Amino acid sequence: MINSNFLFQKRDIAPLAVYRILMGTLMAAEGFGAILTGWVRRNYVEADFTFNFIGFDFLQIIVGPQAYAIYATLGVLGVAVALGYRYRLAILAYTVLWAAVYLGQKTSYNNHYYLLLIMCGIFCFLPAHKFASLDVKQGRVEKTITTPYWHIWIFKILLLIVYTFASLAKIYPDWLDGTTVGIFLSSKADMPVIGLLSDSDWFIYLIAYGGIFFDLLVIPALWWKPTRKLAFGVSIFFHLFNSIVFKIGIFPYMMLIASVLFFDAKTIRKLFFRNAINTDELSMAVPIRTGITKWTIGLFLTLMLALPIRHFFYPGSSHWTEEAHRLSWHMMLRSKWGTIYYEVKDEEGKVIERVYPSNRIWDKRARKLATRPDMAWQYAQRLSAEYRDKNMNVTVHAHAAASLNGRPVAPIIDPNVDLASVEWSHFKHSDWILPHPDLD
Repeated sequence: MINSNFLFQKRDIAPLAVYRILMGTLMAAEGFGAILTGWVRRNYVEADFTFNFIGFDFLQIIVGPQAYAIYATLGVLGVAVALGYRYRLAILAYTVLWAAVYLGQKTSYNNHYYLLLIMCGIFCFLPAHKFASLDVKQGRVEKTITTPYWHIWIFKILLLIVYTFASLAKIYPDWLDGTTVGIFLSSKADMPVIGLLSDSDWFIYLIAYGGIFFDLLVIPALWWKPTRKLAFGVSIFFHLFNSIVFKIGIFPYMMLIASVLFFDAKTIRKLFFRNAINTDELSMAVPIRTGITKWTIGLFLTLMLALPIRHFFYPGSSHWTEEAHRLSWHMMLRSKWGTIYYEVKDEEGKVIERVYPSNRIWDKRARKLATRPDMAWQYAQRLSAEYRDKNMNVTVHAHAAASLNGRPVAPIIDPNVDLASVEWSHFKHSDWILPHPDLD
């Protein structure tokens, strides 16, 4: 449990209000942008099904043209959050809808989708609309100039956790020797300037080790006033570089706008609102009965620390098996490709159909099957269901082989196991996922 009362000291609410405005704007851009770029069409509308997170099959109801309406609603709700218009309803609705679309497909899994879900969940509990909002202007809530420090601190400590684990996750051989970065940069050979440097060893190592040290140091540097401006300047370059070169969605911009939480509140208020307040007169009193809040924060942070380390309790490399890889801040750490086909057998063990997923489903989903065992298992379940609808009992066997970070292709799924009959395990290793011959 967190015992320090500093979390409940009153602070200027201006940074939290600005953060709400900027995040709401970004949330709206994510909703509308997913439609305008064709992402919704490719992942939800043109697909006959999605690979949802296991256990959330009911979210298949999203698949189809209705996805346009959901993402348009997300865009509108993001605008409402930014404006502080009926904020409580807007942020809660956005969180629920975002959870649905996040859990409803994992083919295009991205860490910023997960991070946005966490941040929206936090915003649901904060009075970020009690300053610089339409809710205040229209009289739905009373204006306040202060807020407990934990309302700002919780985002800062979350970012420290995210960046720290992102840095530590890079400390593995394929990243340290430049293999992974080299593979990523090899696809950028046609880019101006970057293309000329993409095969240079010094540039590859600069990106690899620069990423480790940036992720490890940027949040402490933003937190410490003497290095804050330098850290912010480096952040701008680092995140814009990643956005332009690697095209990783809104993640770089989520990180940049979070910088407002680290700068002095007087600076933020003067920059955005131009009406200074005497922060020396802010009440430093600690409210009564803070125990529940402390325990809740403690449990939340425990979960945030536990999820990224759970892969250590599974055998083999999570980059290969994919077990506990998600929700662990493993950002752009490996390159995989592979091939897969299924043999559907009757009760006597005779092959009655050989299924090549690439002939039946959208190419990106088919490619992921060979390298994501959980998705391969889900597709085996679908094949089994197809035959059950024909009153046929079958077994389904996956023949999958993959390459990790340029290594020779190796089998990743035991072809002797009937994937249609095995239960998915959320909390322990699946024995039918084969270990990589060269990795512990």
